[in-house]
Amino acid sequence: MVTENDFGKPVFYINGEQVDAFLKSPDKTAVGYGYEWEGENVTHLHFSPLAHAFGKVHKVSFAKKGGVHPADATIRVDIHPDGAAFVGDVEVTTIPSRENLYKRNKGLIELDILANRRVLVIGLGSGGSPIALDLAKAGVGQFALADFDRVELHNLSRHICSLKDLGRLKTDAVAEAILGKNPYAQVDKFPIDVNKNLDILDDQITRADVVMVCTDNNLSRYQISELLVKHRKVGIFGRAITRAEGGDVFVYRPGGPCYICLLGNDWYDQTAEEITNEASARRSGRIAAYMSAEDAEAFVQVGLASDIEPINNMMVKLALVELSKGTESGISSLEDEFKANYYIWANRRDRQYANWGSFHNTDGMPTIMKWYGIDISRDPNCSLCGKIESLTTDDTYMESLKAMGSGDFSGLNLDDLPPIDNPDT
Repeated sequence: MVTENDFGKPVFYINGEQVDAFLKSPDKTAVGYGYEWEGENVTHLHFSPLAHAFGKVHKVSFAKKGGVHPADATIRVDIHPDGAAFVGDVEVTTIPSRENLYKRNKGLIELDILANRRVLVIGLGSGGSPIALDLAKAGVGQFALADFDRVELHNLSRHICSLKDLGRLKTDAVAEAILGKNPYAQVDKFPIDVNKNLDILDDQITRADVVMVCTDNNLSRYQISELLVKHRKVGIFGRAITRAEGGDVFVYRPGGPCYICLLGNDWYDQTAEEITNEASARRSGRIAAYMSAEDAEAFVQVGLASDIEPINNMMVKLALVELSKGTESGISSLEDEFKANYYIWANRRDRQYANWGSFHNTDGMPTIMKWYGIDISRDPNCSLCGKIESLTTDDTYMESLKAMGSGDFSGLNLDDLPPIDNPDT
């Protein structure tokens, strides 16, 4: 029952674009829905039902009063909870337009440009889900989400989803989170295994401006890479290695080296495969048959969310730069910073990073908690892009490709870094 209680007068929210559409329509009345947060005296009003909602749902009647524009008209709201009626002229807080909702981003990014950009996010785990949400918060207006999995208990410590999302398709849960931050976004959902639905993958890559590759297996990365090269689309690949002791990010730009140039032609070798669960670890032989389930579970854990966040953050920044290229904005200068195509990060001096310097190291050695950018060259023997005789580089990328230089960045050569083995997440 929506009544005045210890929390004071009931509070109502409604989407401004929905209000504007109703006031401009010829209809005098409309039927809608009120979603009440019980015990808090807060109700969100909608002209159409939500696909998923928690809390009590009320029937709502809207009626126009006054003029035909929000500036000189009001809406009478009748709410009918549990057979009783709360009727009257209520004060409704209007959720502002897209431009005003993200006005604090003005000067940093071009909102009108991002609103029309489409991002395909493949894999909605501890990497893909926060990346999608951060891009939505930045004002990206169009998303395609691909993941066949559901939210499980082991996801929650590193995922944007919560207990109320357990069992839900990740595509549904993440889409709802995106719309919670950017109600004006368009989100297309594909609860599929991309390896088994290459026709859909092909179509969605052709439609995307940037593809965020957050999958946990090399087969999908190869399939995606093949289509990125074919359709000349930008792809950003990210991964954290076992227990998130570090990770890397790779950017494919049309005409440049592909992900297989980095990974190598033996990408299909299971010993170089990601370890994300006990089954994949046992299949690769990384977990012996005699190892207990408890020890196996500890082995495959991917680390803390705070260890994965630097990798996600780098991917988001790279995506925003790629999406904003050709526009004048507060992040335009980052185009000069992000000319490299491969970036590596270490969270702690552990295992393969044991010989790295400390955070305060001044001896010229690579240190933890710092990004290193390197230019990977195209491999003429690459099993993917090497078989393509010529790739005509887009004008947009010609200047940055010419500026790549000798393959050295910030005085650091790729040979100075430890190999990335046993990637995870």
